[in-house]
Amino acid sequence: MIDLKLLEHLESYLTASRKLRFKKVLSERTKHFTVATEDVYQLHNTSAVIRSCDVFGIQEVNIVEEQNTKRIDREIAMGAQKWVDLNRYHSVKQCVSELKQKGYQIVATTPHNEDCNLQDFDFTKKSCFFFGRETEGLSDEVINTADCFLKIPMYGFTESLNISVSAAIILQHVTSKLRQSDIDWKLTELEVFEKRFDWCKKTIKSFDEILERYHNDK
Repeated sequence: MIDLKLLEHLESYLTASRKLRFKKVLSERTKHFTVATEDVYQLHNTSAVIRSCDVFGIQEVNIVEEQNTKRIDREIAMGAQKWVDLNRYHSVKQCVSELKQKGYQIVATTPHNEDCNLQDFDFTKKSCFFFGRETEGLSDEVINTADCFLKIPMYGFTESLNISVSAAIILQHVTSKLRQSDIDWKLTELEVFEKRFDWCKKTIKSFDEILERYHNDK
């Protein structure tokens, strides 16, 4: 349960412009869509995907590190990891299981399947878009558990795109459709309160001291 008086107290340490910025960004955030990367080898690719999620209002990113365990590249993500929630998993099975429990359909992105072109994708369904390794693509485990397949139409000699480029193209398309729809895609009131508190914690330098003083005074 969020203490609203505490939240208001914490936000009094923010500038008016920062509070307004938080409010505006949170009004555009969604968990209707999420993204998962599977054992991406190049660190900058995962970081770039996180950055795209922040840009297009995706609040959660799921990172599977079954084979490759690496620290997120702060420079490439350009601070996006501060504003986007990262869920990290050591296995595809655990990741897929938790996503399905949350009501997401698993969407395997691949250039080699004709199941659904991007322009025909049903954006009304709560979906997680899976992106695989740079050379091998998604594992058989993801392919076999996927609820549907999605591809970006391509008309040249090149058969695939960099995963961060693919993520940006897909997210721009589906979030634009979502925002033009009547679907209730925004964060709940509780989720907004939780993120306001979380972002205060990540923004205010003397957060711990302020929190301790608040509780002592109370």
